[in-house]
Amino acid sequence: MSRYDAATIEAKWQTAWDEAGLFRAARGESKPKYYVLEMFPYPSGRIHMGHVRNYTMGDVIARHKLATGHAVLHPMGWDAFGMPAENAAMANGGHPKDWTYSNIDQMRAQMKPLGWSLDWSREFATCDPEYYGQQQALFLDMLEKGLVYRKNAVVNWDPVDMTVLANEQVENGRGWRSGAEVERRELTQWFFRISAMAEDLLESLDGLDDWPAKVKLMQANWIGRSRGLEMAFEVIDPPAGHERIEVYTTRPDTLMGASFVAISPDHPLARQLEAGNAEVAAFCAEARRGGTTEEALETGEKLGFDTGLTVKHPLDAGWDLPVWIANFVLMDYGTGAIFGCPAHDPRDLEFARKYELPVTSTFAPAHAEEHQPPEEGGPAYVPPKTEEVRYLRAYAGAEAQTGADAIDAAIAYCESHGIGTGVTRFRLRDWGLSRQRYWGCPIPVVHCEACGTVPEKKENLPVRLPDDVSFDVPGNPLDRHPTWRDVPCPACGKPAKRETDTMDTFVDSSWYFARFTAPRATTPTEAEDIDYWMNVDQYIGGIEHAILHLLYSRYFMRAMNETGHVPASAREPFDALFTQGMVTHAIYQTRRTQDGRIQYHYPEEVELREGRAFLKDGGQEIEIVPSAKMSKSKNNVVDPNAIVQQFGADAARWFVLSDSPPERDVEWTAAGAEAAARHLARVWRIAEEAAEATGEGSKDEDEALMRALHRTIRDVTLGVESFGFNAAIARLYAFTGQLQKSGAGAEARREAARVLAQLMAPMTPHLSEEIWHMLDGKGFVTTAAWPVAQEEWLVEDSVTLPIQINGKRKSEITVPKDMAKDAIEALVLEEPAVQKALDGGSPKKLIVVPGRIVNVVV
Repeated sequence: MSRYDAATIEAKWQTAWDEAGLFRAARGESKPKYYVLEMFPYPSGRIHMGHVRNYTMGDVIARHKLATGHAVLHPMGWDAFGMPAENAAMANGGHPKDWTYSNIDQMRAQMKPLGWSLDWSREFATCDPEYYGQQQALFLDMLEKGLVYRKNAVVNWDPVDMTVLANEQVENGRGWRSGAEVERRELTQWFFRISAMAEDLLESLDGLDDWPAKVKLMQANWIGRSRGLEMAFEVIDPPAGHERIEVYTTRPDTLMGASFVAISPDHPLARQLEAGNAEVAAFCAEARRGGTTEEALETGEKLGFDTGLTVKHPLDAGWDLPVWIANFVLMDYGTGAIFGCPAHDPRDLEFARKYELPVTSTFAPAHAEEHQPPEEGGPAYVPPKTEEVRYLRAYAGAEAQTGADAIDAAIAYCESHGIGTGVTRFRLRDWGLSRQRYWGCPIPVVHCEACGTVPEKKENLPVRLPDDVSFDVPGNPLDRHPTWRDVPCPACGKPAKRETDTMDTFVDSSWYFARFTAPRATTPTEAEDIDYWMNVDQYIGGIEHAILHLLYSRYFMRAMNETGHVPASAREPFDALFTQGMVTHAIYQTRRTQDGRIQYHYPEEVELREGRAFLKDGGQEIEIVPSAKMSKSKNNVVDPNAIVQQFGADAARWFVLSDSPPERDVEWTAAGAEAAARHLARVWRIAEEAAEATGEGSKDEDEALMRALHRTIRDVTLGVESFGFNAAIARLYAFTGQLQKSGAGAEARREAARVLAQLMAPMTPHLSEEIWHMLDGKGFVTTAAWPVAQEEWLVEDSVTLPIQINGKRKSEITVPKDMAKDAIEALVLEEPAVQKALDGGSPKKLIVVPGRIVNVVV
């Protein structure tokens, strides 16, 4: 028999698919459409096994939908702007554009041998002027609709990368890439008005039935709707202009436990105080260097500065509270000021204990026999709002009730006494999109002394990035490029300056899915194409993008709706979302004797023997660290192209789909890939045997094979359609064994092998095409109609009944489905295991549960 030559066969069928244009998406007005999209990659220069798993999942769905008669859109592009390209240019003396496009070429060449059914004719990179020019057009339309605006804002400033960082990009007070201490600066920035859509973005999550519950919860928490009280503390002997300190609180029921008021270092009152006091200025400068993420605020040391000011408690004019500046209060949440109730907030308690401020409980557990209050050294007591508590210092007549009820009562009390107003607020802040860097989409506005901020004319788009820039000094090269920066005003023609900030790269990935529907259109979208293809039916990507990317995409869909670029009915971009697990691999490491630092070794440098690892060069035994996410920094990455060369693309695809459920992590092992290759070679041999078979089998054998085949069609179809790829593959393994052992006739075996090729085609398309062709299948297996399980072959003629003896399973019998109970009893009594247990006697009981089980009591 011939040997299956994966390299030759895979290249052959990829060429055939390309020449036939099988994967070029086209509107089929008489067909249902299906748009499957995986999150597009950043062009780092190398693909990894995580890419292989992600895109193979999407490919299985796309190929199955193609076989079920859908018009399929399955595109590919590149999320290509960003700091890594600039950093590479600074390090190597090149240009970000050259680095980026070179990496794209490398990654495309690595991807194509894997045989994904991608429509490469729609490929684009977000750094293509044709793409970002349309993004600029979108920006101008959003600006006209009031969805974009400009204001002064306090931002995280990285003094090395010299750009604004999002809160999430500040780690322990340092820039995530540069490691430099981050500063808080006030800059004029551009913002998307996403907060105006907070209510809709939150409420619409309920309609996303095919999104993971954990992703919807993460988004809901990020949007952060809360019901609370807006109120003010009257300042005693106030500085000019600061007679009141406005506060928003979600726990107004704790006002009777207040011990201080704290303001942000960026609060207007703190700004005024630091202007005339060097000590205040020094504290605020230090506080602004701290992290601003939830984790940083939670874990960082709570620091404060006593301003010497006091305020009146709103419920008791004779009760004064000190005013502190605190490093854990943010200006961009609420009003930038809080009242501290240490007994019921861990941050406030840590702060109060540090500065010896009062701690007073306002409530305790309603039914707790033992409770150590915080004022006696216990932890802050923060019950869920649904938990019943006993109020110790209530001002709204509350005694024992849930926190939520007490909050409502406190709001009602304060409103009725003119103390404050109940309001609903959102944690979600407007999206700052300005970045002070070169390699990003230019913001298409011009600043004119006479006219102010003027939008660029659409006929002048794209505003292209200049190529002649240098990175020999820190900062944004656009600021130093007079022939690009200095332009006539689009409105009056007088000398003006371009905006030199570029857009946050999250903007580039927030609408690319819409652009794929008409990637060469001279407007951001084309009405007929966007109407036909949107929404994305299935989106696939990592859980790490669950919040910002998906939330920003949802915002952009709404913005494109309001600006007329998507249908009026379209509000959400992705109907279904799947978040896949990671591909992991063991880490191989040694510790250098000279400095104690860990040295990591690539898998190809290591030989495994009986669960131990040795360096191939020198034979030194090294440490194995159990499975971890593949990471270039740990050298535990596997080159997909090396796997393709060794085992074939289909083997790599089969293994990443078969080893575990797709939502869980999968550990890559060479042994697993080798086992996959051996199985596919076995399938090839079975298909060859079927192709060469002659003669007829018995009717029973033919029918048994057909029943097994149609059950396999049913189970594999269900597995593919429900993302149960590993379950589908397990069923295919089982059927392969049944086909190999079958004594059915030649024609039945050939039909079974042809259908097996169809069922395997989404996972192993090259092997399946070759088998289909070998067995005289018509056209491509890729476009052959998906097999349908026939009901007559799914009807079971017999049933297997377990036999329990005294409650323990000892045997089983297979009987006709309609066999009478007395006949089954007779067969059971003849079973060797039953006769042994009876030892010549009779059973005390023999119970037949039809179709399920037989119980024998001896």
